[in-house]
Amino acid sequence: MDETAPLKEETTSIATSSSDVPAIAGDGVRFLNRELSWLAFNARVIEEAENEAHPLLERLRFLSISAANLDEFFMVRVAGIKGQIRAGITQASDDGLSPAQQIEAIQKHAQKLMHEQHAVWGILRKQLGENGIEVMNRRDVSEEDMVWLEQQFMETVFPVLTPLAVDPAHPFPFIPNFGFSLVVLLENEEEDEPLRALLPIPSQLERYVRLPGPAVRFLALEDWVLLFINKFFPDFELIENGAFRVIRDSEMEIDEEAEDLVRTFESALKRRRRGSVIRLTFNADMPEQLQNLIIGEMGAEAGVAMPMEGPLGLADTKQLILSERPDLLFTPFNARFPERIRDFGGDVFAAISKKDIVVHHPYESFDVVVQFVRQAARDPDVVAIKQTLYRTSNDSPIIAALIEAAEAGKSVTAMVELKARFDEEANIRWARDLERAGAQVVYGFVDKKIHAKVNLIVRREGQTLKSYVHFGTGNYHPITAKVYTDLSFFTCDPALCRDAAGLLNYMTGYAKPGEMEKLFFSPLTMREKLDELTDIEIENAQAGKPSGIWMKMNSLVDPEIIEKLYEASNAGVPVDLVIRGICCLRPGVPGMSENIRVKSIVGRFLEHSRIYIFAHGQKLPSPVAKVFIGSADMMPRNLNRRVETLVPIENPTVHKQIIEEIMIANFRDQAQSWSMRPDGDFQRVEDKDDLSAQKYFMTNPSLSGRGSALKLGDESIDPSDTRDRNRAD
Repeated sequence: MDETAPLKEETTSIATSSSDVPAIAGDGVRFLNRELSWLAFNARVIEEAENEAHPLLERLRFLSISAANLDEFFMVRVAGIKGQIRAGITQASDDGLSPAQQIEAIQKHAQKLMHEQHAVWGILRKQLGENGIEVMNRRDVSEEDMVWLEQQFMETVFPVLTPLAVDPAHPFPFIPNFGFSLVVLLENEEEDEPLRALLPIPSQLERYVRLPGPAVRFLALEDWVLLFINKFFPDFELIENGAFRVIRDSEMEIDEEAEDLVRTFESALKRRRRGSVIRLTFNADMPEQLQNLIIGEMGAEAGVAMPMEGPLGLADTKQLILSERPDLLFTPFNARFPERIRDFGGDVFAAISKKDIVVHHPYESFDVVVQFVRQAARDPDVVAIKQTLYRTSNDSPIIAALIEAAEAGKSVTAMVELKARFDEEANIRWARDLERAGAQVVYGFVDKKIHAKVNLIVRREGQTLKSYVHFGTGNYHPITAKVYTDLSFFTCDPALCRDAAGLLNYMTGYAKPGEMEKLFFSPLTMREKLDELTDIEIENAQAGKPSGIWMKMNSLVDPEIIEKLYEASNAGVPVDLVIRGICCLRPGVPGMSENIRVKSIVGRFLEHSRIYIFAHGQKLPSPVAKVFIGSADMMPRNLNRRVETLVPIENPTVHKQIIEEIMIANFRDQAQSWSMRPDGDFQRVEDKDDLSAQKYFMTNPSLSGRGSALKLGDESIDPSDTRDRNRAD
């Protein structure tokens, strides 16, 4: 279809085929298990690797992502549940499953997913070969190839690897998290006993080596090493071999995703279990005696060791994605720079002063956010900059601008969250850079994580000070902003600016702010506000008035929010949810949630924005609806133990864009959508007209960013662009 055409009302129909992951809930259960719901999400990612509507190398990217996701799931979530078991916790969670029952169910579902991943890899590998990208076996290497491989091996691999004998005089070495090793059995005529040895493979080495020549050929590192095993063990003959890979838990790495789990542990228990093996995978054809060796020496518990067909560490297949094959990649996409900003010669402050603006990433450039900070750093009238920093990139232009501002003598305050999982070291490094430049760096709360995305800039204009604020649904990260769908909201609304200042002062000084004028935030007021808004919809439905709730988020886990949505459904409120990942709510259950529908969009970009809409007495969509964007998903950690924002959208243009462009496009998407069944299973939506919300946004400029493309004084777009829709029918 023509993706530039106006969005049209369509009827969603469900395909007859379902996900390969079995149903995860039976009758009578009010909540789906969080972990099994996440595995169901990763199954949808794997199925995108099978989706022939995508270019071949992009399908390989989906496979790599699914494998990396599953690795992190074991390291983070499974580690936490196993810690509960070791701590003797037997109490069932909200879904009725005890920790031991969760592990049993996870093992079944995860094993199925891993076998599916390897089956998909077999298909993709064959198709890569058909498209001129060959992943070779060591048996396929020619004598000519051997000459080049040996030279490169001796120069780049041999000096790095260290062979380790395993015998009474040489204990089994420690294999770190994500450690990948070869285990070999060799014999020598002069020795009575065979030699058992390990070759740990450092992560700094590329997993695939590309051979020279006009053809595109790759050889896996483990095959490369085995070709020249005699370089490490002269006079020995290789008898048997195999490869294994280990995933361990780590206290710092589970703080974010599993904080709801690790809160139950005693500190001594956490220290004792630190580094325990969570998953041990090895070649299915590894000889039994080598299997027994590594399982025994690694101390793998029952159910932890998993034989796998095919290569281990499928996340590394991303190294096979070649930029030189654009025919096998998505068509390049260049983000638009909003015309509204161009109308003011690139002056972000002038554009915001004229009217609020929302920037829709990645379809609109993150450079607007960078320009906001950079312009502030170089503007002599800017007095102060206060910003939260949860994650950002290496060599971040945001950090560079803040350093420039501090060195220019401006008051710069950065709220740095050190507990951002996997980014702790990077955050400490650039926090020190900021401090050296003269910025005030605050490391947040001991017991709460700062997850809000807020940047407040104070500027002297005439005889007064005027504030500008940016609220985001995503991080200040220019790299992820190219692949995450997020919203950046800019305003100089005095009330929101005062609220932002109060919130930032709360982060730096711990003193609870007074009553906010417009902004709501966790852990103090967000939950209460969401309950209040839902109660209004319930009252309207019971009074026979129009009602409705639309929400878009990454995860829905919080049991209190879910129960409130059940209450709304039972009152007759139509509830439509777009949830990318985890959903513990069961939709469409008679007497509990028959008025709730849930869909998930998995596509080229990672759906990441959070939007909350309440009808407020008129049928959705309408100009009177209460619209909010935020940094929080509906999870206990976000609502109870984090600082998050819930920002009202009142400007008519921005309000209309979020409801009638963004949300309706998400509801009407069929190309990349999945519909959730009451048992937790997801089914792909039929591609009747192949409408893709992501393609639509790539080819249609946003309403608030059009600037002079709109008629002077016109705050609306042609009604034919977004026709009335109240349900995701």
